[in-house]
Formats: sequence, structure tokens, C-alpha cells
Amino acid sequence: MKTGQITSAGQASRRRLLDAATAEFATYGIAGARVDRISAAAQVNKAQLYAYFGNKDKLFDAVFAEHLEMIVSTIPVTGDDLPGFAVRLYDAHLVHPELVRLATWARLERTPTGDLYHFMPGHDTEKLRSITDAQEAGLVDPTIPAPEVLAIVTAMSMTWSAAGVMFTASRDDPESDHDRRRTALALTVRRAFAPLAEPGTAAGTAAGAAG
Repeated sequence: MKTGQITSAGQASRRRLLDAATAEFATYGIAGARVDRISAAAQVNKAQLYAYFGNKDKLFDAVFAEHLEMIVSTIPVTGDDLPGFAVRLYDAHLVHPELVRLATWARLERTPTGDLYHFMPGHDTEKLRSITDAQEAGLVDPTIPAPEVLAIVTAMSMTWSAAGVMFTASRDDPESDHDRRRTALALTVRRAFAPLAEPGTAAGTAAGAAG
């Protein structure tokens, strides 16, 4: 019983540290984050923090990995519905802006080029397979490689995120504003990756006339 109580208490302390560290890193980045503030906010002494995570960098790794895993596991790519995937990402970024901020700090301070999520090998395997399957089924333009499709759709979904250049959306915005953005996002993604119509077909003729 005593061991179980200690384990339960330890899990609760670890959870509070992860939550406090999420807020700290999202606000101040890796270099600017302070272990003292994280420890105080979590009401866990620094000795325990170091025992659980080793050091501040490893604590950031744990925080970032947890949030990335949440997105990967709860928002799978649907190659046959890229607009729907983009909208779900929009909503996820709206509800969890800390993920975008963590990713931005990781890009600035850790990985200036290349795969930001290199520490999670295979994180995009299922996504790319889904897109490739949709391309082979004639649902997505096959002339754009699947990795580029995934990168572009993800970037589009972040247009109004915490990393947005023009405008950052808030959960407090009117629902009509969110609906307008979702509609624009879905329409843009659909148009961008629609399969090319074959010349000579009715669709191809209409596309040529529209162009």
C-alpha cells in the first residue's frame, strides 16, 4: 500500500511538473525558461524535478514529445479528406496554442533546419502512406510528392495559429469567424491538391476555360 501511494504521488508530481513546464517553455522558450519557476508552479522541489527528468533540456524534450504525440494520435491524416484534416489541425492549434509555441521555440533554439520532429522516427509514416494511397486512388494530385503535400497542408492549417504572420486566432473569437476561416482553409486545400483533369475530358475542358 505504501509503495502504491508513493507511486501515485510521484505520478501526480510528474504530471504537475509537465504542466508547469509546458506553460514555462511556451512562454519563455528553452533558454529563457527557469527551473525555479517550474518547480514553484508545480509545487515540486528541484531535486525531484532532476530525478524525474535529468535536466532542463530533457524536461523540454519530454514536454514537446508529449504534445506532439497528442496531435499525432488524435488527428490522423486522412489522405482522402485533406481539407478535413486541415480543419481539424486548425481546431487543435486553437485549443492547444502551446504546441505551436513549443514548436516555434524548438525551431528557433534547437533545429533551425530539417525535420523538427526527428526525435520521433516514423512520426509521419502513416500520414505519408495515407496521402500516397489517396494519390494512387486518383483523389489527390500525384504530381506533388506526399511529404510536400503534408508540409503544405500543415502550414496552411497554421495560418491563424500562434505562429501566424498576419493574424492569430483566439478561442474567444466569434464562432462565425472560426467558421469563415475553416471554410476558406478547406476550400483552399481542396483546390490546391485536387487531381489534375485529363485533357479532352469535360472536367479538363472546364478547367481550361476557367484558367
